[in-house]
Amino acid sequence: MSPRSHRSEGSFLRGTLTTFRRRCGKPSCHCASGEPHESPALAYTEGGRTKTLTLAEAEVAEVAAGLARFETARAELESAADAGIAALRARRGR
Repeated sequence: MSPRSHRSEGSFLRGTLTTFRRRCGKPSCHCASGEPHESPALAYTEGGRTKTLTLAEAEVAEVAAGLARFETARAELESAADAGIAALRARRGR
């Protein structure tokens, strides 16, 4: 399947789905002595720098699907490139 055929299924996303864990700083909050607050985020690189985009819980499944589509397309492109190199080498007798 070409990368273009994936477009009808949704967007591509590059990066890593991660979870931020932090304490809010309020002394009366449960995070002061217990588990920190958790929020999902997408970490990605842009211009050589790591950026993060905090997500709503409702966006996690959509982001995970976009990341999976990107990895599938990347694997397909790598496979096609490997086949192209093999064909070129075969034509040259190497």
